[in-house]
Amino acid sequence: MDRRAFLSGATTVVAVGLAGCLSRSSLGATDFDIGMDSDAFDPEEVTIETGDTVIWGNPSSRAHSVTAYEATVPDGAAYFASGGFDTERDARDSWREHTGSAGGKILSGETYEHTFKIPGTFPYFCIPHENVMTGRIHVE
Repeated sequence: MDRRAFLSGATTVVAVGLAGCLSRSSLGATDFDIGMDSDAFDPEEVTIETGDTVIWGNPSSRAHSVTAYEATVPDGAAYFASGGFDTERDARDSWREHTGSAGGKILSGETYEHTFKIPGTFPYFCIPHENVMTGRIHVE
């Protein structure tokens, strides 16, 4: 079973058990691998294979970002941030300067995806919720 199908099934079981209390259902469980709750990535850590694409989805009512910690991106790997920024500084500056869906903001119902081509561990965060909203992608 592939990772996305497994996550879809696991989310369905949880959603049925919680009788619709999860906001994730607004996007559909198969639309993304990592959800963005109001103050956390769900799940916070994911292990994938080199070449896999991760899709983050925002079913919450708050704007979020996916922003790599630039200093921790493994050698040879591409920097990633919603909004397509080349540096962490550009992503942070743009978030403060723009409203709406500009500035790397992932609004309710939107997704962001990135393909990981180099093995390693990739810590990332949400710019406005950095104190509580961080995650890690482990690429084997």
